[in-house]
Amino acid sequence: MRTLLVVDAANVIGSVPDGWWRDRLGAAERLRDSLVPYAESGLPEHPGPVEVVLVVEGAARTLPGVPGVRTLAAPGSGDDRIVRLVAEEATGRPCVVVTADRGLRQRVRALGAEVTGPRAVRPEAGG
Repeated sequence: MRTLLVVDAANVIGSVPDGWWRDRLGAAERLRDSLVPYAESGLPEHPGPVEVVLVVEGAARTLPGVPGVRTLAAPGSGDDRIVRLVAEEATGRPCVVVTADRGLRQRVRALGAEVTGPRAVRPEAGG
């Protein structure tokens, strides 16, 4: 079974101060497109192919998926949607959540997921 790679869009986008706040949908689109290669290559500890899910919220909720990256709109809290996704789809297979959010990290670890920071998929990210 393929590893589930869940990306916290808001957190990863916010990790690089590149003007994302002027065009949140565009920033989410750029992140989504940059994740496509990870569907085949995976991460160092989780070689591909992997299932990539980008959880979007707010202005980015309308962002469609592309081959290799499924988008999942959070009707409310993106963190709550990520926790629900991990609980529903990660049972019996490896799951990695990409976020720097400490509270979210604790919540998904309690469900058995691994966590890594934004730098894993966005090398220019701080921290």
